[in-house]
Amino acid sequence: MREQMNIVVCGHVDHGKSTIVGRLLADTGSLPEGKLEAVQALCARTSKPFEYAFLLDALKDERAQGITIDAARVFFKTGQRDYLIIDAPGHVEFLKNMITGAAHAEAAFLVVDAKEGLQENSRRHGYLLSFLGIRQVAVVINKMDLVGCDREHFDRIATEFRRFLESVGLTPECFIPVIGRDGDNVAGRSARMPWYDGRTVLEVLDGFESGKTATDQPFRMPVQDVYKFTSRGDDRRIVAGTIATGRVAVGDDVVFYPSGKTSRVKTIEGFNTPARTSAGAGEATGFTLEQQLYVARGELATLAAEPAPSVSTRLRVSLFWLGKSPLVRKKDYVLKINASRVPMRVEEIHRVMDASDLSVQPNRDRIDRHEVAECTLRLSRAVAFDTTDRIAVTGRFVIVDDHDIRGGGIVRESLPDQQAWVRDKVLLRNYKWEPSGVPMERRAERYSQRATLILLTGDRSEERRRLAKDLEARLFEDGKLVYFMGMANVLYGVDADIERSGETRGEHLRRLAEVANIVLDAGMILVVTAHELTQADLEIIRTAVDPDRIETLWVGDTVTTDLTCDLLISPEESAAESLDRIKRLLQDDGVIFRCW
Repeated sequence: MREQMNIVVCGHVDHGKSTIVGRLLADTGSLPEGKLEAVQALCARTSKPFEYAFLLDALKDERAQGITIDAARVFFKTGQRDYLIIDAPGHVEFLKNMITGAAHAEAAFLVVDAKEGLQENSRRHGYLLSFLGIRQVAVVINKMDLVGCDREHFDRIATEFRRFLESVGLTPECFIPVIGRDGDNVAGRSARMPWYDGRTVLEVLDGFESGKTATDQPFRMPVQDVYKFTSRGDDRRIVAGTIATGRVAVGDDVVFYPSGKTSRVKTIEGFNTPARTSAGAGEATGFTLEQQLYVARGELATLAAEPAPSVSTRLRVSLFWLGKSPLVRKKDYVLKINASRVPMRVEEIHRVMDASDLSVQPNRDRIDRHEVAECTLRLSRAVAFDTTDRIAVTGRFVIVDDHDIRGGGIVRESLPDQQAWVRDKVLLRNYKWEPSGVPMERRAERYSQRATLILLTGDRSEERRRLAKDLEARLFEDGKLVYFMGMANVLYGVDADIERSGETRGEHLRRLAEVANIVLDAGMILVVTAHELTQADLEIIRTAVDPDRIETLWVGDTVTTDLTCDLLISPEESAAESLDRIKRLLQDDGVIFRCW
């Protein structure tokens, strides 16, 4: 199989990126038959001068405005290997598209207009290439005919740009003087610049080295879904996703993070594909497990024999903000990393940098559009990831605000959080867990319910207990497997060996969660009362119990802690009204069916 490499071509708007790529395709005979003639004919009919950029800018509004909006992708072959060339947009308004394109590249060409010289986006794109971890970069100084093919002019731009790129951690491989429109130094030598004895664009392209391939890295597959089949005796549960790095094979021991659940691969599955025993990076695939597990979307599948990913609720990151409204602290956003979507907030902004001139402003409370920042993010629940110095693809993320992607970045460091001590115990528990022979979904089908922990908390203990027992009785009368457990059941039973104090509160909650986890594994609905839980208390419980299987209800006039609850129960309501509202919540969340 021939080697393939992804190359991004970027730079300031109108500096000739698309022209260079178009000329490269034309001069090497890589265009589809008739493509060049068709575009030339179209230009003649519309009375527009022909430009090689039109070979790539296929969108109508791009041709009309003369700019690249989306990141055009073209396949290209040389005697050396196959290429996917990504022509990234240069306009500042389309930086998100440029980042998207560059994130998939192994090497880059930065294009600079010889007459205009370095512009804001020349520097910004250079910084972003470094930001994304692309280390193989060549600079193409285009339109040399506009400066009389002057060597001194070329050297001045090269010296200035080299100094900037090296300041952001990039050492350019070379600087190439070209005339993209005429093909000088693109695929062939230029007679107009005899003073240049370096490589052409094509020669530099073939000289880029393919680094460690994705398949050579540790196995990582973000779980996108779990498919369950029931027809014709097919009882497979297929864990599905696209493999980001590494390989997986039948018989491999897999571990899912952040849960730490483990099993062994039974079969490799694919849609309408021949039977196979392994799959590798880049493949959309699935596998079944010898021991059935409840695996949720967003888990990161890994191999037990390979280095584990990081797991935390606190990340130190470098991010680039593209939203029109600034990124601010104490506002809720959504972080998308791998297949996880997690509510998040900015905990701290360490410093903000203007990517075009590298000016730094410390102690800021906001990040404005097109600014780069180093921040600490706090997530509502733990996620699995890799820092980008280990595995780049599983260390990248985007930030969503108001249903649109507003920024993105890379994880620099995994920071400790308050749940780390609990998580370590849970990971060990899940690794050693002896699964039941009856899978959880079988119990759910038999009992017509989804195993769930219902936490009733608040500031009025008598009303909590009464409502909890009324709820238990109501569910029991409707045929549900349900059990009420007060905190005292745990404190004076499982926790009898530890004192009751503020210092031991976390351990009490951890043990409560472990008891709840066993009851939920048996397929039951567990109703628990606890006094004035805080968000930190809930996070301890959610670390040991699947967060998707927890419903949190506050009984009282107002929430007196920082807890985010699913339902507020007013003491002014009647018991019947409260139970009806809880019923609707459980129905809406799929815990019970609407027939009860």
